[in-house]
Amino acid sequence: MGVEIAISVTREETRVAVLDNRVVTELYVDRPRKKDFVGDIYKGKVIKVLPGMQAAFVDIGLDRAAFIHVSDLSVGTEPGDTLVDSEEDERSQEVPRPRRQTARPIENLLTEGQELLVQISKGPIGTKGPRITTYVSLPGRFLVLMPNVDHIGVSRRITNDEERHRLKDLMRRIRKPEYGYIVRTVCEDVPEEDLQTDVRFLSALWEDTLKAANSQPAPSLLHTDLSLPLRVVRDLFTKKVDRLLIDAKADFEEVKDFVRRYLPEQAARVHFYDKKQEGLFDHLGIELEITRALSRKVWLKSGGHIVIDHTEAMTVVDVNTGRFVGKRDQEETILKNNLEAAKEIGYQIKLRGIGGIIIIDFIDMERERNREKVYQATLDALAGDKA
Repeated sequence: MGVEIAISVTREETRVAVLDNRVVTELYVDRPRKKDFVGDIYKGKVIKVLPGMQAAFVDIGLDRAAFIHVSDLSVGTEPGDTLVDSEEDERSQEVPRPRRQTARPIENLLTEGQELLVQISKGPIGTKGPRITTYVSLPGRFLVLMPNVDHIGVSRRITNDEERHRLKDLMRRIRKPEYGYIVRTVCEDVPEEDLQTDVRFLSALWEDTLKAANSQPAPSLLHTDLSLPLRVVRDLFTKKVDRLLIDAKADFEEVKDFVRRYLPEQAARVHFYDKKQEGLFDHLGIELEITRALSRKVWLKSGGHIVIDHTEAMTVVDVNTGRFVGKRDQEETILKNNLEAAKEIGYQIKLRGIGGIIIIDFIDMERERNREKVYQATLDALAGDKA
């Protein structure tokens, strides 16, 4: 069965599952009523500068003002600046920022009424507005353009040293002067002409954004990312994927056209699935797994369960024994439950794309060696996490 991508579209939501031998390894859900603003670019207007917090509030046209910290203001790279990372992960929402030896205070950089071109780096949650940055990043098929950072990085998931050097040397030759780029994982073994196409595409996209900024008043939306199905094709539809299934005709045609334009050699692997008889996820046998993955409470095979709660500040995971009674030795019972929970928590964190601060409340154990086993099991379960 290999690697498959399944895209199921309804009026209420779009769901995407990535499967490896029919095991769900990644899950994405997009609901029109719950727009993900991350990546959108706006022309905003500063409405309040807060010297005590070294931050400001910016009106970008949403219900709540956006928040920007002085560290997210690009004011030109000065001598002595270094970049935070030299090896990037293209899935990160953050882009490399100049790290200054001496930072200028925000009151010397911004004034009320000043207009800014900004990008949302973290969407609104609860009563908080979105967080924004002036370090814009535009993802393409093979590259991420960073027009405000003069830097070339290569995805850390490209591990071959010879290939990393090839890609860096190639990008130094073909890049637009003073533009920065992150070379994405799908770039491995990609020929020069494909990268040149992406450079031209991203340059045109950025130029269009600048033209819109010059012609539109503040606040205005200047650029929004592709739809979820097209983002999935752009980011995940590599040569390792055996087939891509879509159950909505209009989205299928849109994806097919996109693939024909940018990935013509993979067009034969895009298939339409007629869901009149049976839903796509039911057909693949993953509907129950998806429902389970989106639940607050997740049952473990032993009878215990974990509860996943999200707050504005963090994600909290609580581990419970539930119906699990196990052996007579209570410590061994708890250890077995915690080990099973650690594996499941790692899977759920990857599947749900959970990032930021995560607190896991395992069941207390008395023996130090058992606590170390659970700690190591958690690290193993999270190995390779992209979030």
